[in-house]
Amino acid sequence: MGEIVDALPSGMDLVIPGRKGMLPHIVAGYRADLIVCYGFPWKIPAAALRSTKLGAINVHTSMLPKYRGPIPVNWAIRNGDKEIGVTVHWMESEFDSGGILAQEGGIELDDDVVPQLLWREVDRCIERLLPCALQKAAAGHPGTPQEEGLATYAGWMEPDFAQLDWNAGREEIHHQVRAFRFGSSGRSGPVGTVGDRRLQVLRTSLQPTDGIKVVCGDGPLWITESAPEVNSDS
Repeated sequence: MGEIVDALPSGMDLVIPGRKGMLPHIVAGYRADLIVCYGFPWKIPAAALRSTKLGAINVHTSMLPKYRGPIPVNWAIRNGDKEIGVTVHWMESEFDSGGILAQEGGIELDDDVVPQLLWREVDRCIERLLPCALQKAAAGHPGTPQEEGLATYAGWMEPDFAQLDWNAGREEIHHQVRAFRFGSSGRSGPVGTVGDRRLQVLRTSLQPTDGIKVVCGDGPLWITESAPEVNSDS
């Protein structure tokens, strides 16, 4: 925590609320003009959104209304998307549903997504979009309404996501491993039975290569990196 405080620009405060109910009081105390939110894991109470002069805007790593919710990039990888984008939008009571102030796509998702490199590209995109979005927010621009019929939700992965079912399609399994690897920064993977072993599968290939060949529901897949299953009871 001390390192974060030391890295703050002069005049900036670090505020860590103990619970969501305190947010409206904290924000109101600053008499802020605008909330700018990015990567905040809580659903901000409506009272906090109303406690500034202009309201609140959010930076979201998807091309809204696609992938509303907390982990849009993970779902884009899981679904085999080739790219993602960034949207800056007004915040409303529902997740990621407000008018769009600025938006840009074209951030490529490599087959082996390296989080540090991807977030660097995302940061560059935010640097391009945020000045325009702030100008529109200051002018009271309502933003472009989202098409509700196109909205999808990127919620937390289900518990079964940590288990591999070799009866599923090979591409589905490959993208499952990719998404899990991204979410854990390569430290762990979904678990599957290979022969008489239980393995964390860290990386796979759809093309023939050195590694363990497994047969999925619609064809072969090659495990190129794995580790023994970690027994939480041990």
